[in-house]
Amino acid sequence: KIGFEWDCTGPPWERLYYELVQFVKKFGHSRVPRGFPQNPALGRWVNLQREYYRQLRRGNSSCNLTENRIELLNKVSFEWYPSVHSWDRKYEDLVSFVKEFGHAR
Repeated sequence: KIGFEWDCTGPPWERLYYELVQFVKKFGHSRVPRGFPQNPALGRWVNLQREYYRQLRRGNSSCNLTENRIELLNKVSFEWYPSVHSWDRKYEDLVSFVKEFGHAR
């Protein structure tokens, strides 16, 4: 034995969570695009967590998302409903534009 560790990244959920934390540190948000070219698996995983969350909220307790995992994702300001947040961001942009230019045309 030479002391090589075959699985140094931990189980898949924990590994992808770590990758999400790194993404948030680099980009300042948790909105990983579905087709994120640098890490397609992370984009798929993020969208899967959102789907699991919706299932859990609808009463499906058999999905793979625990309260502990939800807490961890919330710690990195995970956006469970990014389309709602996207609308809010666009609205804030519009308000700023109107303040600066005096119109919304």
